[in-house]
Amino acid sequence: MGSDSETEKSQKERKKLLALAPIAKPLAGKKLCKRTLKLVRRASESKCVKRGVKEVVKSIRRGNKGLCVIAGNISPIDVITHVPILCEEADIPYVYVPSKEDLATAGATKRPTCCVLVLTKPTKGELGQEEQEKLKADYEQVVSDVSELTSSLF
Repeated sequence: MGSDSETEKSQKERKKLLALAPIAKPLAGKKLCKRTLKLVRRASESKCVKRGVKEVVKSIRRGNKGLCVIAGNISPIDVITHVPILCEEADIPYVYVPSKEDLATAGATKRPTCCVLVLTKPTKGELGQEEQEKLKADYEQVVSDVSELTSSLF
């Protein structure tokens, strides 16, 4: 019984990787993906997240800084091809995760989400000191891992 569930999991992982777009680089590995989705979950709880292409592009153009997390299995790919370029122009780190469904779950929505911008502070109101420090620590760790991954690519 245990082996059946393991083979099902590996088949699901294989399907996710087959659905990836060819431009999905830098793609987060398993560990970084898990850490990134955890950061998105924590940020969405404290209202430090912009969801969807329209909101993310608007925030980047307004000068907000953060970490851009993009789903790699978007079809058609033309929907998100401009987002990495905007991120590079604004010096915002970005990373691809394999599944838009997982990204939506982490962002506390039921609707699959193309991309998410994790902000360092909430757009409205203030966070508690302890919450702010936890979010900042997670954010710094993920950003350093993403920049390390990006530097190994280019």
